[in-house]
Amino acid sequence: MSPKDASQPVRSDTREGASPIVVAVDGSADADRAVKWAADDAFRRRLPLRIVHVVERGPYDIHRFSTPEWPGTVVMNGTKVLAEAEQTARRCQPSIEVSTELIEGSMTRTLCGQDADAAAIVLGSRGLGGFAGALLGSVSTHVAGHAHGPVVVVRPGDEEVHREIVVGVDDSPQCEPALAYAFEQARLRGCMLRAVHAWQLPVHAFAPEISYDMDEIRQAQHRVVQERLAAWREKFPEVEVVEDVQGVHPVQALTDASTRADLVVVGSRGMGAIGSVVLGSVSRGVLHHAHGPVAVVRS
Repeated sequence: MSPKDASQPVRSDTREGASPIVVAVDGSADADRAVKWAADDAFRRRLPLRIVHVVERGPYDIHRFSTPEWPGTVVMNGTKVLAEAEQTARRCQPSIEVSTELIEGSMTRTLCGQDADAAAIVLGSRGLGGFAGALLGSVSTHVAGHAHGPVVVVRPGDEEVHREIVVGVDDSPQCEPALAYAFEQARLRGCMLRAVHAWQLPVHAFAPEISYDMDEIRQAQHRVVQERLAAWREKFPEVEVVEDVQGVHPVQALTDASTRADLVVVGSRGMGAIGSVVLGSVSRGVLHHAHGPVAVVRS
């Protein structure tokens, strides 16, 4: 088998020319969970599934082999990982179109590069290379912060179906892509959408010489949610929406909501000190602490 290979039984109702759901695998239990999630998502969205295994050389490895001449053990191991992942996907959803790809390169650059034609990138929260006790793998964090499309990190959690999608809402236009993704997921699953808006008073609000009308503040926060959701309610009238406005930190509110959710969707608009894109503090916090799958949707 060559480093790039695929078997593609065609599913009759897959949308023609549709972008695939891309899932990265490494033979770990976390990756296995990611494959199952991605297969289900591909089935619901009538999209093909592309399973990718990346062989990344260490910083001191000598590049002596061109891609077609990889050492046999590397090819055999990668082929086995892909074959097992493909079997898992087909057991989960026999009718979806599945392809596999073995790639040599940087793990993070390769996966971020997949977003050019991917409907979403799906990852386990921590692969075989993760350190024991780590809450979230560096690959998952990096890809979620740099890929341009939706990135779903499938965290370990109970497999009970809650029939609820949670989405974080704020007063910025950057949350619109997250809302679009969340409403579509809720529509396809036929489940409720919980729109969580969390807010906190600024530090100076606790100065005794400053007075605040708390009722007015709460009403203003509710208006933020109502105005942000109005257009999406019209576009998705079949989706039941619950507005959940809380006076707590957003990470706490979304993490608490994740205990009863099948998926938490957050936007990310974090920027580094010199303008480079990084994962925002709220999305990073939710990725680290959520009790189930998290989708990060960049604007």
